[in-house]
Amino acid sequence: MKDEYGIRRTGFIIFWVYMVLLFCVQGASAARIKDLAAIKGIRSNQLSGYGLVVGLNGTGDKDKVSFTRQALANMMEKMNIYVDQSALKVKNVAAAMVTASIPPFARIGDNIDITVSSLGDAKSLKGGILLLTPLKGVDGQVYALAQGPVTLAIPAGTGDRDSHLLVARGINGASIEREIPFKLDGKKNLVLSLFRPDFTTARRMSDTINSALGQDIAKTVDASAIHLKVPETMWKKNVAEFIADIERLSVIPDTIAKVVINEKTGTVVIGSDVTISSVAIAHGDLAVTINQEDGTEKKEKVMNLPGTSTIGELVRGLNSLGVEPRDLISILQSIKAAGALQAEIEII
Repeated sequence: MKDEYGIRRTGFIIFWVYMVLLFCVQGASAARIKDLAAIKGIRSNQLSGYGLVVGLNGTGDKDKVSFTRQALANMMEKMNIYVDQSALKVKNVAAAMVTASIPPFARIGDNIDITVSSLGDAKSLKGGILLLTPLKGVDGQVYALAQGPVTLAIPAGTGDRDSHLLVARGINGASIEREIPFKLDGKKNLVLSLFRPDFTTARRMSDTINSALGQDIAKTVDASAIHLKVPETMWKKNVAEFIADIERLSVIPDTIAKVVINEKTGTVVIGSDVTISSVAIAHGDLAVTINQEDGTEKKEKVMNLPGTSTIGELVRGLNSLGVEPRDLISILQSIKAAGALQAEIEII
């Protein structure tokens, strides 16, 4: 029992030492601006369309799904085949909603991935073929055409109940037929939008851009936006190069002190900027072992942590108590309630 506890405690200490080193390395690392922000207005757009998946091995919609029969009858009429809708059997056909995301600056003929989701009561889309499906944007215009085989992610075969059989993917399953117009050349002003709004990070970005490309190019608007003034020599036909020059610049992003807790799994992630004020900790039967000068050992139930303790001091102190992740959750929440933890606690 003692050996098992020692192994578990040693593994816990190694895990936290690794996390401390990881945070220390990441805390001082810089990131490219393209990984922290994007030009406002340059984004992907969502497309969707109604389609039919055929060729299913009896796993399609039941006959009571009227819209599948109706869609199949309409498709056959376009091929000059007139049938009685009520006489159609659709067990090998499934109605589906097809969705896709068209990236910015996509050109005619480019291929994009699609997601095919069952709309009726089909059992599985395995082995199906999606018939030609127009994909429309919110403006009602057709921007892509989807067609072809769809595949499922089934790690253990069709008998695996953990697999989801009613959603399939089509890799490069749609081709772009209409481009979304977005003209860069001629723009004299741009807005750089941060993925994670932060005043300090935004200021650092502005300073970095101005230092690298010249003063008065970037101006911090708020925590999430930086106004960019395109130089006169570039706004007529070199705006793309101007954006590329900005994206490759590196900035050290600032982060708030945060502790993220997942109570379901017992996972605790502590940011490198987390500090605590003076506090004494006692938790259950856990005790600190202190080696005295005469060679004897003394066990204390309470551990004192000095003010402005860093993450490393906190981890070392809690490790001395033999604290495991689930105990650590309770301790951190108690320290926060006592007002001694200078960090935000987020429970997911």
